[in-house]
Amino acid sequence: MFSFKLIKQSSKSKARVGRLITPNGIIDTPAFIFCATKADVKGVTIDQVRNAGTQIILSNAYHLMLQPGSSIIKKSGGLGKFTGWNGPMLTDSGGFQIFSLGHGGVASEIKGIARCNGFKNKKTMLKISEEGALFRSYIDGKKILITPEISMKIQQDLGADLIVSFDECTPFHVDKKYTKESMERSKRWGLRSLNYINETGDGTQKILAVIQGGVYKDLREESADFANNHNFFGFAIGGSLGKTEQEMRDIVEMTNSMLDKSRSVHLLGIGGIEDIFYGVMYGIDTFDCVSPTRIARHGMAIVKKKFCNGKNYTDLSNSIYKEDCSPISEDCNCYTCQSFSRSYINHLFKGKESLGGSLISIHNIYTMNRLMTDIRNGIINDDGNTNNAMNSVYKDWCV
Repeated sequence: MFSFKLIKQSSKSKARVGRLITPNGIIDTPAFIFCATKADVKGVTIDQVRNAGTQIILSNAYHLMLQPGSSIIKKSGGLGKFTGWNGPMLTDSGGFQIFSLGHGGVASEIKGIARCNGFKNKKTMLKISEEGALFRSYIDGKKILITPEISMKIQQDLGADLIVSFDECTPFHVDKKYTKESMERSKRWGLRSLNYINETGDGTQKILAVIQGGVYKDLREESADFANNHNFFGFAIGGSLGKTEQEMRDIVEMTNSMLDKSRSVHLLGIGGIEDIFYGVMYGIDTFDCVSPTRIARHGMAIVKKKFCNGKNYTDLSNSIYKEDCSPISEDCNCYTCQSFSRSYINHLFKGKESLGGSLISIHNIYTMNRLMTDIRNGIINDDGNTNNAMNSVYKDWCV
């Protein structure tokens, strides 16, 4: 039911093309996983996600535990039937929420503050212990404990093909002592997660180990050794990846070099086009990030740099597009580019019409899938001698 097969290994780098086989479909890698955080890819229908060439989507166990509840999704037949998506799915464990709610993350969670229903100024992450993480629900303020076993049970209810072990995602601003304690706790939580799935699972799900250790090589190595020596299906590189873009790339390269090459490797939360190219060169197989649809809702369309003065996005809410009758990208075959102009999308944003964000989301999803197709073809077409196809793909997108 599950396997990861190597199709082509580049002779110039660690880049590789693979085939990730799951009960609900096949994923050709390198691949991008789109975030359906609360069981929806914001602003678009599941058919639009599918028609834009998407192979796999991701949902968040923590948020779905709170609303509508994993038991309701299980009664509906799992996330596939609940959402209408009939392909491979991945769910994360809720571990990132420990980071975002406790140490500072994105948007209104940046200070660990609940967002609604009268709980605006109360800390949402209350305690991390060996047992698990105690949260206050941002929906109703109720205290909730997540343990590795509870996280696995939630992910079993959700029914995704690939699930992620429960871990603590440590930020970069803590010291090495805390990072080591956190990494070692994540190892113990990871083993409890694996044991729970092995003891209670029916073989329809496989678990990924999260590799932690922050910016420290010895801690990353310890985390990688633990994962290599247990029967996790694959790996997910998580935790703090440093303060700068270069530090992030160095940590990803270092960490992936420590992992068993027969298993797939996912890079959590990374979605920049150049970051994806570097990740692929270091041997990463799959990526996920909310950015393609998040930036779309703010008017940002992903494009090749040569079409946008050296940037990989253009802001269609900008008035310079008011009378521009061309599509977002002349060389794009997505529904949006084949049907609408920059002028029309600009009008939608000026009029605060939600359709604008939906149309750019369709374009951005299609574009990210097209990027990954080009990368896979580039790896396959490299002949190891005179034909540096991957370099040509990089120049096409990033120069």
